[in-house]
Amino acid sequence: MNQVIKVYKQEVPAMKFVGKKYVGDDVYSHWGEWFANGWFDKVEEAMGGVDNILSIWKDGGGYVGLEFRKEGELIEYWIGMFAPIDTDVPKGFECYDFKEGNIGVCWNYGKEDEVHDVGKNWKHIIDEGMEFWIDERGAVVQFENGLCPRFTTPDENGNVILDYCFYVK
Repeated sequence: MNQVIKVYKQEVPAMKFVGKKYVGDDVYSHWGEWFANGWFDKVEEAMGGVDNILSIWKDGGGYVGLEFRKEGELIEYWIGMFAPIDTDVPKGFECYDFKEGNIGVCWNYGKEDEVHDVGKNWKHIIDEGMEFWIDERGAVVQFENGLCPRFTTPDENGNVILDYCFYVK
């Protein structure tokens, strides 16, 4: 069973999200091609290695599913990674630049196939007194941040932690 075990606000630097944008039906089905095609490796190479994002954001380096939601409806989905703002975008990829700001983070704890059930995480953010940042299109920006080792290495109970984040004011 998935449970939220920690909620907090974190400052983040200006960053560039480098990845591929998906719209329409079945946007979540593209993760397999990212691993099969080595696209995360290409993003890591473009930023000069994961240490370059870790040097400016301690929770950088994760593989990210980035969502833009307007009135609860998914309008855009990206797969990729956050990178330093000066990262050159590799051919075949796109980017979205984020100014420095804040994110609200929820740690979802449970089995790997359960922690993606993040539909009520927004309530935890509100309960902690945070207010969602809205982009120029009127969308809330939220993302899964699969970090090593807390997401990639199960604990003694076979559970992992998935960071689910929202840009907040």
